[in-house]
Amino acid sequence: MRFFLISDNTATLTGMRLAGIGGRLAHTQKEVAAALCEAEEDEGIGVVLMTEKLATDFAALVEPFKGSHPRPLLIEIPDRHGSGRAKNSITRYVREAIGVRY
Repeated sequence: MRFFLISDNTATLTGMRLAGIGGRLAHTQKEVAAALCEAEEDEGIGVVLMTEKLATDFAALVEPFKGSHPRPLLIEIPDRHGSGRAKNSITRYVREAIGVRY
C-alpha cells in the first residue's frame, strides 16, 4: 500500500518525492477534487497525505471524503510553514472521537 500526497506548495511535494512518495500539486477546488479522485481510483494507494492549509481551504470537499471513504485514509499533515493546529489538538481530537475525559 502506497502513500499519495496532495499539496499546495512545491517544497512539500519535492520533499515527499525525495522520500519516495508521489503526489499532485493542487491550488483550486477542481485540482483537489481531481487528485482525490485519482487517489481513490488507484487501488495501490492506501493513505492520502494532504497539507493542513489545503484541507482547511477546501474543507467542504475534504470532510465528506474523509467520512465516506474507508480507503484511502486521508491524513492532514503540516507543511514547511509548520502546523496550523492549536496546542493539544491531538488530545482534543481523541477526546471527541472516543468520549474520554480525564
